[in-house]
Amino acid sequence: MTLNLITIDIRFENDVVLARQKARTIAAALKFDPQDQTRIATAVSEIARNTFQYGGGGHAEFRVEPAPENMLMITLRDQGHGIPDVDKIMGGRYVSQTGMGLGLLGAKRLMDHFQLQTSAAGTTVVLGKRIPARFTRFNTGELNKALAALEHASQDPYEELKQQNTELLRALQELRERQEELAQLNRELDETNRGVVALYAELNDKADFLQRASELKSHFLSNMSHEFRTPLNSITALSGILLDRLDGDLTPEQEKQVKFIRGSAQGLTELVNDLLDLAKVEAGKVTIRPTTFQVEGLFAALRGMLRPLLIQNSSVNLVFEDPAGLPEFYTDEAKISQILRNFISNALKFTERGEVRVSVKRGPKDTAIFSVSDTGIGIAPDDQERIFQEWTQVEGKLQKTVKGTGLGLPLSRKFAQLLGGEVYVRSQPGTGSTFFAAVPTFFSGATDIVYVPELSREIDSNKLPVLVVEDNREALFVYDKYLKGTQFQVIPASSLREARAALRDFRPAGVILDVLLQGEHSWELLRELKHDPATASIPILVVTVVENREKALSLGADGFQAKPVERAWLLDQLNNLVAPHPARQILIIDDDEISRYLVKTLLGHTDFRFVEAFGAEEGLLKARNARPDAVILDLNMPDFTGFEVLKRLKDDPHTSGIPVIIYTSKVLDPSERELLADAAVILSKESQSRESSLLQFADAFQQAGVPFSVRPSKEAHV
Repeated sequence: MTLNLITIDIRFENDVVLARQKARTIAAALKFDPQDQTRIATAVSEIARNTFQYGGGGHAEFRVEPAPENMLMITLRDQGHGIPDVDKIMGGRYVSQTGMGLGLLGAKRLMDHFQLQTSAAGTTVVLGKRIPARFTRFNTGELNKALAALEHASQDPYEELKQQNTELLRALQELRERQEELAQLNRELDETNRGVVALYAELNDKADFLQRASELKSHFLSNMSHEFRTPLNSITALSGILLDRLDGDLTPEQEKQVKFIRGSAQGLTELVNDLLDLAKVEAGKVTIRPTTFQVEGLFAALRGMLRPLLIQNSSVNLVFEDPAGLPEFYTDEAKISQILRNFISNALKFTERGEVRVSVKRGPKDTAIFSVSDTGIGIAPDDQERIFQEWTQVEGKLQKTVKGTGLGLPLSRKFAQLLGGEVYVRSQPGTGSTFFAAVPTFFSGATDIVYVPELSREIDSNKLPVLVVEDNREALFVYDKYLKGTQFQVIPASSLREARAALRDFRPAGVILDVLLQGEHSWELLRELKHDPATASIPILVVTVVENREKALSLGADGFQAKPVERAWLLDQLNNLVAPHPARQILIIDDDEISRYLVKTLLGHTDFRFVEAFGAEEGLLKARNARPDAVILDLNMPDFTGFEVLKRLKDDPHTSGIPVIIYTSKVLDPSERELLADAAVILSKESQSRESSLLQFADAFQQAGVPFSVRPSKEAHV
């Protein structure tokens, strides 16, 4: 069913920037990678600019269409006089001194779907981009968060410009009138967009030329990809089973030989992948870029940037105190600027009259303490920690009149921590607030810091909550990865206070307890839980660097493990201590015995009972008789294809409700994917790690509506 997200009018030049910002926000919510977010935002910006500049204005509609290819669709309409020479423009034969026509051609090449209709009554352009497979669907909470993000963006359409023109904003000492500044930034963005579109157009032209030059080779590789991949995937997976000792130990010489076999198969697989131009995934990083600067220059730039907010609220004065006497700073000026901008913009939003005062002073041990004080409504003591949690907003009389997502303060805290500092607040309701950022004046840390995201504390009703009392964020991230795709969900607690608060809010299915926390230990919490009749039956696993198994078990712990913990041990312990879900029946229809064996081995630690079918006719018969919970279906079989099997399953009223997971090594073209529209999900047999394959199946069963859980048994039910 089509999901309509948002519609915006394009009447002014500023709306072009707003359309780009909304496109980027929506693309991020749909799990597009950063490059695709840029492509989508650039294409929408170019067509929106044409709508405003040549069409006299119009509107843009954003929606998600799950069928037939699960795409993000953007429709832009105007009521202008149409586009002359449209055939020449789309054919690349139109020459213009102003660059007219490059936007249409470039947008077409940036997107997966492009449709143009033009007449004397107006022009309609439809853009589409396939949504990545890692995005499943919006649940209610995620949809509300996405719409809230769009609501916030619609109130501040220039944030996109501020982010992409940081270098320009820092170079400006004083901003001119708001309209002059916006016009200049729009021109800069317009030039950047046209340069990017022209670059993509040039690169795509060269790619098209190379594709035509190697048409025969590409045709051969396309036809042979299935024959190459099937045996290579089998060799890699079977050698992995041997090296994992799932069926017994190996001698040193056997292990050496199997490694040679696996290495050769992986090398040949990489060669095939390179020939077929498969994409590589890049990991994102947060980078600290320290520079030398004076606080006077930082304050001057902030005054210019925040002048538009003062125009909206003329009853509040923004005062910057003289920062004389401070040393030269060597740290990331942009991140300190962003921290202070968040503080000041919040102060201006929640101060009806009076002043907002910005100052800085020396702190202990070569630190500087920045402060932003206001005469606003203030913050209650119970809310002063909550405001630093993501998506949290405090209810109040001004909250309904100002817009925000609740991400500014959490982001400010993360930036300060990356710089080696901290943020905090002092406030009294009715008298105002003061936000502080204490940061070192000299940054001596690593310049590349991997960002470890915080885990959600929202409980999924379809999973069993496991309370993890652990103060190390990297360790919490590892636990979350270990339990992803299982029946368990990590609920983090970084202190004993948070753990006790969580236990008051819900009853966990189990507890993973670290002994050494910051400034405290958790032995007393273990003793309390096991002596309280209300919590004594909750399984508790002690996982810590302290080698004290005897003490943990004597206090009532159900298991002990010294760090680092292994995933297999953790899953075995949880599944032994927590009641598993009942077994479900899975039908595998595949003529390749090795492929069926690999699927059963891969899912051997789940609660599934497997039924096998050698071919299509046998599979249809067993599906009708056994009524399995799901079907795993290959497309290439000796009697007839999986396309026909899927059609017959869906046409038969006895089997039409069974979800079907397509599992194939065939490279599908768009027409073939359209024939598989009734399948729950399509998975590739492309060789990858066992953990990645297991996560892929876990996501597939979730989309198919089949509960997926891991059990401690070493073998599948066959």
